[in-house]
Amino acid sequence: MSTRSNAKWSPDSWRGKPRVQMPDYPDPQLLAEVEAQLATFPPLVFAGEARNLKRALAQVAAGNAFLLQGGDCAESFAEHGANNIRDFFRLFLQMAVVLTYAAASPVVKVGRIAGQFAKPRTSPTEKRGGVELPVYRGDIINGTEFTAEARTPDPRRQLEAYRQSAATLNLLRAFSTGGYANLSNAHQWMLSFVKDSPQSKRYQDLADHLTAALDFMRACGIDPEIHPEMRTTDFFTSHEALLLG
Repeated sequence: MSTRSNAKWSPDSWRGKPRVQMPDYPDPQLLAEVEAQLATFPPLVFAGEARNLKRALAQVAAGNAFLLQGGDCAESFAEHGANNIRDFFRLFLQMAVVLTYAAASPVVKVGRIAGQFAKPRTSPTEKRGGVELPVYRGDIINGTEFTAEARTPDPRRQLEAYRQSAATLNLLRAFSTGGYANLSNAHQWMLSFVKDSPQSKRYQDLADHLTAALDFMRACGIDPEIHPEMRTTDFFTSHEALLLG
């Protein structure tokens, strides 16, 4: 006999489910006000993006593509910046092009970024020197400083998380669709901290092979600038993956 609930899904139906890892907000009215404000904001991702990921994952499930997924355990408000986002994206491009070249198979890239501001914890509190305070649960909930003020869950942090997520997604979309992810730019994806490593030479050799292949294709009349298939596969975030549920 099926144990699945027949209750109709709604955006707030999760409130009637068993929940763990939820912060204890001391001001329910402030929480309600933040939730009401967030409800008026534009969505971070759209249904079409989730459908694109669903089609890509179907190719992975069928054995026609690889899934490359990764990212930080949790993002930080303090580390939000264009350079960090760009380097994260460049690393994914490098890994994807190596996998694509070696396996001759498309790579579906899903980044844990643009909204990963929470941390699951094994205990709701933390003790230091006889003082017990709520545990740090990520920047979307409270602060890292070991003070009562910083560790008190603050729903207003959700607004900052939304703003940083939206800005990150906008930059990632620009990188993904604006030409930066074109295979012609493979030499530009090298991260500075690996330039002097043995792996740098191997990657540069691979990028040289790609450049030679692309030059040959241009000579045959195939221009990577006008053929979208000459980009690396689209980049998705875990937001799109959440929409698939």
